[in-house]
Amino acid sequence: MPTNSGTLPQPPGDTPLPLRRRLLWLLLVGLVASLLVTLVWLAGRYEASQVQGQLERDAADAVGDIRAGFSRNVQNLQALEFNRPTPAAWGSQAADLLRQRRELLRIEWLDNDLSLRAQADTPYLAPVFARLGRENSRSDVAQACTAARRVNGPAFSSSYFVSTKQGLGLEVIELCLPLVGSGKASGYFVATYSLPEVLGQFLGPQLTRGQEVSFNEADGTRLAIRGAGSRGTRVFTAQQLLDLPGITLVLRLSSWRGAPDLFPNVLTALVTAMSIALILVLALLGKDTRRRLKAERELGDAFAFRAAMENSLVTGLRARDLKGQTTYVNPAFCQMVGFSAKELLQPSLQATQPPPYWPPDLMDEYQERQAIRLAGRVPPREGFESVFMRKNGSRFPVLIIEAPLVNAQGSQTGWMSAFLDLSEQRRVQEQSRASQERLQATARLAIAGEMASLLSHELNQPLAAISSYATGSLNLLLQHQQDGLAQPGLLDQAMSQDMVQAMHRIAEQAERAGKVIKSVHDFVRRRDQAREAVPPLALFDAILPLVSLQAKKLAISVQVEVEGQLPLVFCDRTMVEQVLLNLARNAMQAMDGADVAQRILRMSVARVPGRGHANWLAFSVSDLGSGISAQVGQQLFTPFFTTKAEGMGLGLSLCRTVVEQHGGALVFGPNTPQGTVFTFTLPARTPE
Repeated sequence: MPTNSGTLPQPPGDTPLPLRRRLLWLLLVGLVASLLVTLVWLAGRYEASQVQGQLERDAADAVGDIRAGFSRNVQNLQALEFNRPTPAAWGSQAADLLRQRRELLRIEWLDNDLSLRAQADTPYLAPVFARLGRENSRSDVAQACTAARRVNGPAFSSSYFVSTKQGLGLEVIELCLPLVGSGKASGYFVATYSLPEVLGQFLGPQLTRGQEVSFNEADGTRLAIRGAGSRGTRVFTAQQLLDLPGITLVLRLSSWRGAPDLFPNVLTALVTAMSIALILVLALLGKDTRRRLKAERELGDAFAFRAAMENSLVTGLRARDLKGQTTYVNPAFCQMVGFSAKELLQPSLQATQPPPYWPPDLMDEYQERQAIRLAGRVPPREGFESVFMRKNGSRFPVLIIEAPLVNAQGSQTGWMSAFLDLSEQRRVQEQSRASQERLQATARLAIAGEMASLLSHELNQPLAAISSYATGSLNLLLQHQQDGLAQPGLLDQAMSQDMVQAMHRIAEQAERAGKVIKSVHDFVRRRDQAREAVPPLALFDAILPLVSLQAKKLAISVQVEVEGQLPLVFCDRTMVEQVLLNLARNAMQAMDGADVAQRILRMSVARVPGRGHANWLAFSVSDLGSGISAQVGQQLFTPFFTTKAEGMGLGLSLCRTVVEQHGGALVFGPNTPQGTVFTFTLPARTPE
């Protein structure tokens, strides 16, 4: 069935046409061929008659043109006698006429006794009589002048051949024009014509371009010729007599277009009989065609019904023969893999290449599976899963169900496969799995919130006790210091100063720990946090003691870069300090395995560039470690994801949440020349 998705497999062998239908077709072909041959022959005859008629008309027109040309020249010769010119003036006028008329070779002015008074030769050729002299042609001139005097008008001589240099020559004729002055004969004008130039000048180039024109004598002797030579097996010829005073020439035109070589013996009755037979055959054929059209309509309806069923399926269908070549695919399969039916059903490509929807890395496995299937092993009825590749390169899972393809005679001709796209099913499963993971993460966050609340409640009392003990110890040290001043030697002065400073630090960090716990407690319970305008440098100064302690242990150099004249940053000071401290600790841990010379921790703050970010500050923490891979970077801010053996995976997630609560953003990227840089933005404005 021809559809837009291939052709259904047909049973082997072709059903032969009935003998009666074959005879009808043979008879129809024979009659049509005979009719065409007859029409071609008749057309050839008609064309030959048209060509011959046109050639006859051209010959008649050519004779008229030659007569007109001779008449014009006679008038030009008569004009030379006007005003009785002297021989010198006459020679100049004759030379001008020779330059204008190339068919004239020589013009002479003769007396009554045919003695020469003046002459002029054509400038286009050497003098034609220079080699043999003029005396050899005097008889022809005398004959022409005698005839001219007898008819009292121009007369021509017979043609004769004049040889020239290099063994060449040309055929010429003489024109004699008698001159009469005061009623008496005063002489003659004799003009020598070149017959080849007469044909070339008097006849148009369109006449001599496509056919041959020649002057012949009555016995057929060719005198002059112009135009293309005759070609072909047959030549059309037309002849016209050119009757001039004193001479008669035959003008012959030949065309090389040959007449059709068909046998001209077909009668009109035969054509009529063949036409009647053709009508009868066509009537019988029309009757047979109507029966065939009815059967084809019924078959087309059945095929259209089956095609509509196949096109409405969402299941892909594919048929393969016993050699493994694809013979049919339905539109659903083409839409599934992204290839057209023409691309999938090309026999030349299937013979040399595997199917284009097979992934390259699974090609060997699929070919082995196809070999097993072609060997006759029936696949499981419930089908099996596989992976196909679309035209754009994306892959998708499919469920394949195969069954033997059996023809009407009961023999297996291949395999029929059905394909189900499992992409949507896998997507739903993936969404369900992601939902479960989010629920688990939410539960773990809830537990973490409860733990944070419990720890903040339980740790507040020991931290308060530490602060109290540190304050009491500080008071005792101050009292002993005063007593030592009253009683020298009671307490070393330098030792007293160090212990006082240490107690101050213990008290500050205990108070700081209490603030951190309170901030975390408020953060977990979503309370409004107290924000204040803080100098950016103060945020670095608050965490530098703790950062310096860890940096000294790891031999890391700490650099702080603060742009001059920065505005105050409006934030929750305690939480932002924890963000900076967490990022600094992560940066130092990332450089644990680096060279000592490359262990540099750089913390900086600057204005955010851009016209719309004038009230924002960008804090950066960079390291020179090994960097973050693309796979780790995709999950870096995911809660409970960590690359540390002792980490919980909540640090960066909480840092990003704190920054986003301030309206900023926390991002990371590669550092130059190596490592990673974390950057977050905070608003730089004072509370209104």
